[in-house]
Amino acid sequence: MTKSYADLLREARAEVREVTPREADALRGDPATLFVDVREADEWEQGHIPGAVLAPKSHLEQEIETKAADRARPVVLYCAGGIRSVFAARTLQGMGYATVVSMSGGFAEWKALGLPSVRPAGLTAEQKRRYSRHLLMPEVGLEGQVTLLRSKVLLVGAGGLGSPAALYLAAAGVGTIGIVDFDVVDISNLHRQVLHSTDRLGLKKVVSAEVAVRALNPDVSVVAYDEVLGPANVERLIAGYDVILDGTDTFETRYTLNDAAVVAGIPVVHASVFRFEGQLTTFVPYAGPCYRCLYPTPPPPELAPGCSVTGVLGVVPGIMGLLQANEVLKILLRIGDTLAGRLVLFDALEATFTELRLRRDPDCPVCSDAAVAARAAGRPLPIPGPDPANEGLAFPFPAPPQEIIA
Repeated sequence: MTKSYADLLREARAEVREVTPREADALRGDPATLFVDVREADEWEQGHIPGAVLAPKSHLEQEIETKAADRARPVVLYCAGGIRSVFAARTLQGMGYATVVSMSGGFAEWKALGLPSVRPAGLTAEQKRRYSRHLLMPEVGLEGQVTLLRSKVLLVGAGGLGSPAALYLAAAGVGTIGIVDFDVVDISNLHRQVLHSTDRLGLKKVVSAEVAVRALNPDVSVVAYDEVLGPANVERLIAGYDVILDGTDTFETRYTLNDAAVVAGIPVVHASVFRFEGQLTTFVPYAGPCYRCLYPTPPPPELAPGCSVTGVLGVVPGIMGLLQANEVLKILLRIGDTLAGRLVLFDALEATFTELRLRRDPDCPVCSDAAVAARAAGRPLPIPGPDPANEGLAFPFPAPPQEIIA
């Protein structure tokens, strides 16, 4: 038997519970209830219910599991006039969602009643084309892209790690990228530091980096710091940034950056390389260990040679720098699981990744409870310097407190 549109709508309404806009507004006070807008993206941009997520009915089945992973969570669906949301609710019931209601009258009636709505910051037509592949992804979308454009990331080092990270963060639309580096572009840099080029040899790296980033994406504002990061300026340099990407190559700078970032509450995405090997982790203050938890004291200088002494395969810092950029984007967009409490070891010769579970040091002089209390009382805990006993460790990759994840 054939069915008309009216027949289908009547059947859907017989199976789906509907609530009025005022009843729906009362449900907004319950944080367990999720509001889902099933209109199209252009309608969403004209305004939507605060706290709602967008999952257009045209590809609802694809997106809803990302937006509403818990099928037991109560869901309120709405559209423009209350029709599409009825059909969408029936679809979700068929997918096993336990408590789904449709808002009658839709967003049009919601607005007519003077109930609260928000209009997201928009993108220009050119930005919509530039970031179109991000906009297609529910994990990013319009609001995520606007978040990236409003974000500020500090890159400490414009070398092998900072180069690929800077290019891909700029390409992703991170609105402000600060770059700290005091060096100049040398021909020996170019086999791995892809941010620079032959025609910019002799230029300051921060100048060369700004040229490259602006050429790639004019949306990005570059803040250049032509100076050495140290105890005297670290607080000024990191202030106001959302995430820090550690592309440094000395233990002294890493410790200085770590200590200041913990106090400031800023996540640091750390990587280091040695010949064919790389390490990667993310330090989220108090959510996992900090750099001093892993390596309480620095090694003697002679046991921590740089790549100018030992060499490095050019692609290794590229791989690690891109993984750092990935971590930064996850933090900014609040998606996925960061590497806080985990250390990834990369072996380029074997093409293997090994993951280690890391623990906070309860006696850490920087991030332990005792250290926080001591700072609050104006009596910071003493921080140990180089320890001669470290001479037996295999730097630059010593073994931190860990357990291997099988």
